[in-house]
Amino acid sequence: MSEVRAITDESLAQAAAIVRDGGVIVIPTDTVYGVACDPRNAEAIRRIYQAKHRPQFKALQVLLASVDDIDALGLELPAPLNRLAAAFMPGAFSPIAVARPDCTLATVRKSPTGTMTQGIRIPNSTASLRILRATGPLAASSANRSGNESAQTVEEAMAALGDGVDLYLDGGATPGHVASTVVEADPHARDGITILREGVISQNTVRQALHINGGGLGA
Repeated sequence: MSEVRAITDESLAQAAAIVRDGGVIVIPTDTVYGVACDPRNAEAIRRIYQAKHRPQFKALQVLLASVDDIDALGLELPAPLNRLAAAFMPGAFSPIAVARPDCTLATVRKSPTGTMTQGIRIPNSTASLRILRATGPLAASSANRSGNESAQTVEEAMAALGDGVDLYLDGGATPGHVASTVVEADPHARDGITILREGVISQNTVRQALHINGGGLGA
């Protein structure tokens, strides 16, 4: 049976042990609730896809507690995403990082150009960062059945995923049902980026930040 717990030192230790042992947890973020696991554990990742009924071609993000985790995981942010990260991290901004050969994440995907990539995010949430500091980086997706509305409360997440999750951490209602904005670098596109999903941060805000922080493409 799944368990629901408030965020305490004890429940964080429990969450860390579950993740370490290949389990699956649900956590609050600064956008929606997410279902998460160890990003190096292929079986735990399979459980997330199974619980969500998520198509295999859809990638998972990796949630981080700090920008220092990017390099530690064998990831790099290509220009101009590095400039956008300075403007929007932590927050509802999910850039697509490039994986180096030393990256051991089981969540990386091969892009159409053959580059290994990984979407990442640092939530702007005290509760989320507290969880991530306890568990380490987490592979994550929104805590809902694929194609349905994202969960704003732990109750909505439980209704969607049920016993497919080992532990639900209840941090109260999140700000809304809208997810993060996903952006990848594209040297052939306008401003050198492609917005794969417009979420909390609008396209205009992202593109404006490029010009404010870097003087536009090529700066």
